[in-house]
Amino acid sequence: MAISLRTTLSLSSRSITFFRCYSSSTQHFDLRGYMSAKIQRIDQALDRAVPLRHPLKLHESMRYSLLAPGKRVCPVLALASCELLGGHESAAMPSACATEMIHPMSLVHDDLPCMDDDCLRRGRPSNHVAFGEDVAVLAGDALLSLAFQHVAESTVGVPAARVLRMVTELGRAFGSEGMVAGQVVDIESEGKAVGLEELKYIHEHKSAVLAEAAAVCGAIAGGGSEEEVERLRRYARCIGLAHQVVDDIIDVTRTTEQLGKTAGKDVARDKATYPKLMGIDGARRFAKEMVERAEEELAGFDSSRAAPLYQLARFIGNRKG
Repeated sequence: MAISLRTTLSLSSRSITFFRCYSSSTQHFDLRGYMSAKIQRIDQALDRAVPLRHPLKLHESMRYSLLAPGKRVCPVLALASCELLGGHESAAMPSACATEMIHPMSLVHDDLPCMDDDCLRRGRPSNHVAFGEDVAVLAGDALLSLAFQHVAESTVGVPAARVLRMVTELGRAFGSEGMVAGQVVDIESEGKAVGLEELKYIHEHKSAVLAEAAAVCGAIAGGGSEEEVERLRRYARCIGLAHQVVDDIIDVTRTTEQLGKTAGKDVARDKATYPKLMGIDGARRFAKEMVERAEEELAGFDSSRAAPLYQLARFIGNRKG
């Protein structure tokens, strides 16, 4: 999918009609209440998945990052995708938790001195500052391992073949064709001239791929057809990319105190970002385009069930911090 600076889409009349129906039928959807209820149950499930036990310091470190306050976008995305297709929340909760285990694991490792060397995360000391580099590395390793174990042993009411697909999807999202690939290319790009296609590769693989895996796992748990799974994959890829573009914007427009993490670090490390290549306004237009493309992928699904996904896309595109 080539990157473009256009801000509008050439939508079919069918899609335009659908969006009008969506606007009238879901404009009063309470995303705040929906997210609050989902996050509460997700946090309870995460708390149960990683109890304090021996060795205590390791599990304290795991819980420190796993249970830190956050938006929980990926696990909510997994649950919403499952319910969109008529599945029950419980079928997707283990894979929702798994994506949230992988996400803080990646942040713990990103913050290490050998990577981004950041001492602040979500308004408090990074894991390696609080527990030491050695424990932080091992806590990240343990969270990644637990993610796969949790899906395999805790998913109930879903055929084994579909559970295997979910495990495979998560493995692909993190590995050398996913998040790890994006991180390596990101490191190699520092201080170099990087074009839009290369930057898109970095962000799709480093960030968007986990949102994609969350939606796909939720869709598989919900019993979606191949076409439905792939449409949700494309939807999540778009909102995942929009999320990273907005992150780039926020990094240069907000303060460390406002963000709860070090502001301006991408500029300091001379990393390629969307504002750097496209300007702030261009980056905002591109994020808006990604949200619009995500919305288009939802056309044809039941509008009331799709309401959380529409509103989630808009929340991601419009967030300020």
